[in-house]
Amino acid sequence: MNNNNRKNRTVNETVITYALYLLTAVPMTMWVARTLHKNGRVFLVECFHENEELADSVNHLLVVGFYLINIGFVALYLKVVEEVVAVRGIFEAVSAKIGVVMLVLGAMHFFNIYVFMRIRRKGVRGLDVPPLPPTYKANPEAL
Repeated sequence: MNNNNRKNRTVNETVITYALYLLTAVPMTMWVARTLHKNGRVFLVECFHENEELADSVNHLLVVGFYLINIGFVALYLKVVEEVVAVRGIFEAVSAKIGVVMLVLGAMHFFNIYVFMRIRRKGVRGLDVPPLPPTYKANPEAL
């Protein structure tokens, strides 16, 4: 096979790799964002002491930030460094890239959970009821 045919074949396989990566990574990011938005609301409402308006606002801002960071990462991570050859190479490149995207999504999720658990703990500490004064008074002469 001459060099020109090989180059055209590689370009096509690289383009297929890019397309499969984007067609997998972007919908996966959107699904994770929707799931976190829907199921995280209850957690945020509790973190913000039943202030639903604040919780909904923070929830929306988190989704926007999540999209910006993850879609930005997906775009930056698009380039394939090594030459993609044959169907096997396509699957290997796409699976490696999707694996990294999934790890980043998971890490961001656990970081957010950590931050909001800290916020919640601080808020719960502030709601502690102070101890009541003792109602029983010992008679010093009885001791």
